[in-house]
Amino acid sequence: MGYPEQIDVFKDKLNKKANGGSYVIEEKLILTDGIYSGLLAHDNINNQTIAVYSGPHYSGIELRNFSVSFPDDAPWRRTIRVFAEVPEVYVTYETPGDTVEADDINVLQWGLTAAQSELERYKSEGLIDGGTFRREV
Repeated sequence: MGYPEQIDVFKDKLNKKANGGSYVIEEKLILTDGIYSGLLAHDNINNQTIAVYSGPHYSGIELRNFSVSFPDDAPWRRTIRVFAEVPEVYVTYETPGDTVEADDINVLQWGLTAAQSELERYKSEGLIDGGTFRREV
């Protein structure tokens, strides 16, 4: 669900490095009932570099109870499933940069359209008063 039900959150994309190097990424993931399952924020991840810790910056306990897979229709993406009795984990990995795909652009377009539609709804149904919005009842 995107805007207006909730504020859209977009992850910054990483350009490929001109020298062929990699970025080292650390993501904080929140577990629910001891499980996290979802896409990692970046693409083209070197699977051999993925590590999961209970604390930031390679601290805490290194966790080995996780699996990594990739969607058939987007093999540059990575899905991770982590199982641990901690509230959060920190996943580190290396990536040479992201692949910008049509879905990335579509999500931005949908978010922009939703914001514009909501603004137009306020303009037609509410009273704009010196920069604040008040709805007529």
